[in-house]
Amino acid sequence: MIETRERLRNAACIINPEAAQKKWLRRKTLKKVLAQELPGQKFDVLLGKESMIALVRKISPAFSTIIALGGDGTIADVLQGIREAGREKEVLLGIVPLGSGNAFRKSLDIPKNIRRAVRVIQHGEPRQVSLMEIEGFVSGFSSIGATAEASNEKHRRKVKGFWGHALAGLGLLSQPLWEVEAELEDGLDEKGMSFERKRLKLRILDCVVAKSNYFGYSFRIAPRASLEDEYLDVTFFEMSAWKYALLLPLTYFGLSQRRLKNFKAKRLVLRGKDLPVQYHGEYLRTRDRVEVKVIPQAIRVIAPRRA
Repeated sequence: MIETRERLRNAACIINPEAAQKKWLRRKTLKKVLAQELPGQKFDVLLGKESMIALVRKISPAFSTIIALGGDGTIADVLQGIREAGREKEVLLGIVPLGSGNAFRKSLDIPKNIRRAVRVIQHGEPRQVSLMEIEGFVSGFSSIGATAEASNEKHRRKVKGFWGHALAGLGLLSQPLWEVEAELEDGLDEKGMSFERKRLKLRILDCVVAKSNYFGYSFRIAPRASLEDEYLDVTFFEMSAWKYALLLPLTYFGLSQRRLKNFKAKRLVLRGKDLPVQYHGEYLRTRDRVEVKVIPQAIRVIAPRRA
């Protein structure tokens, strides 16, 4: 806690003014409170993804703490900028959830309530987390297949937030399965037995690769994942879109995943034709080969103090 307070004296706040349908711009009282209670210099200029990463990369050497105010996409961009600056071992990451989904913060028990999240910044403690790299991007969670395609559809629609995701999902009920070859390295199978390399041929609707437990809106997509171990958590959804839809209430709470193929691995390579990819809700277009690898002890995040 003392370390956190000392580092907050040299902090920067990266604010996404577009997050959650421009919450930062719409709620003047909230903006005033955050401006008063959050430490350090504020950067709230509207930026695209590449520009935000470049900004964080540029300022990272000058600050001890960088606080991301936005959703999962903003957090991903801030993480990427810190890593590209080579400052992930020196910089503390703070999170204030201004986005609509806010999945990553939930795995760290950071409150969704903004004022309570600010109190975590002020009184919390650093927590070491392991993350992953997917196609060169730092991430806490990702997917390859139907949920990635849903992210793409959501961004193309005018309806944002939860209902944007719901409408995008409805459009995927006729989605065919992808034929893929999966190669996993240095991992554990469903029975906890270790392996050096495992190859699988599968027909999947989706492949979820995670370090954190949740997708947006408290969707407990990866119940076995952990930010503290040094493995990717890989789950294959070998089912039709209609069956996925029928099981969605159970999947939402992390229950149906118990019967699916699940592995721990330090590296995954997935090969197939036109595989959609997303990380932190950010769509990466389609690829014929996707590589994911774990980043052990990637960064320290300010989280609630443990009892």
